[in-house]
Amino acid sequence: MSEPHILVINPGSTSTKVSLFVGEEEIFTENIEHKVEELSRFNRASDQDLYRMELIISSLKKKKVDATKIKAIVGRGGLLKPIEGGTYRVNQSMVADLRKGVQGDHPSNCGGLIAYSIAKNIGCEAFIVDPVVVDELQDLARLSGMPLIQRRSIFHALNQKAVARQAAKSLGKSYSETNLIVAHLGGGITVGAHHHGRVIDVNNGLDGDGPFSPERSGGVPVGDLVRTCFSGEYTYADMKKLITGHGGVVAYLGTNNMKVVEQEVKKGNREFQLIFEGMAYQVAKEIGACATVLKGKIDAICITGGLANSEMIVRLVKERVEWIAPILLFPGEEEMKALALGALRVLRGEEEAREYV
Repeated sequence: MSEPHILVINPGSTSTKVSLFVGEEEIFTENIEHKVEELSRFNRASDQDLYRMELIISSLKKKKVDATKIKAIVGRGGLLKPIEGGTYRVNQSMVADLRKGVQGDHPSNCGGLIAYSIAKNIGCEAFIVDPVVVDELQDLARLSGMPLIQRRSIFHALNQKAVARQAAKSLGKSYSETNLIVAHLGGGITVGAHHHGRVIDVNNGLDGDGPFSPERSGGVPVGDLVRTCFSGEYTYADMKKLITGHGGVVAYLGTNNMKVVEQEVKKGNREFQLIFEGMAYQVAKEIGACATVLKGKIDAICITGGLANSEMIVRLVKERVEWIAPILLFPGEEEMKALALGALRVLRGEEEAREYV
């Protein structure tokens, strides 16, 4: 029996990545660039779905893709209501919430919308897989210490879950049998405690929690943060930028390019070395915190994301945490493959598609 054809759609801020898979094999990937002036015609990111879809269809025609062979279309999941991890069938309820932007407006919201429209036209399934709003936190992890504020689960769920499955397989176990700590190191950093297939604790990597990263502040002293907010020197928008986008390494050093930072460290630049090591130090602390969540029963610590390609960062983290559990490296993030594999598990009958309500 031949493997199913799966189309994967991943909308970004100024581009849309499209891949075709046959089973686990990637046939092609194309990055469709969008001009800023074209996107500026739309009031909201989720309104760009038809514009992006027309470009995707045009690209598929040029590549002479036989639409009748496509058995599933997978879109990058957007900012939906909090849901458990897994592969979700795109339904009317999901389409409405993606269109509304129930947790915010973001280009990724277009992923499910485009998948649904194309799938409806050609008569196949439409899915999303492990969006950033995956929420499997245990109740203890939700407590912030302030009843007005509850800790939220927003993290690199797609890559963390994909890496955790790979790690479990390499250990000769299923994901549901393992205890893992997964550290995703990229422009944002999230560290999750995976207990028997569920991420029971993780820092909110979107807007200020956990380690600082190349462009995010991470958790900062709360009293000083409040005083800064009410100092009269900064607006709400200013503070948001200081937390996400202009925080972390870029705030200290003026660049979020970690290759440049690493080169300066190798030249002996003490200021760059302090910040570089400080980021790795905070990642290690977060991994240590997750070790207590899992009560020290950990099969492996997984380091992934773009920064996992840096031997120096990996070494700095590893020397502080390798006593906890074996370290497994998964550099980069294969988002397109992770999305395809989510659909493939359902098509093969290895997993049931979940329904969004």
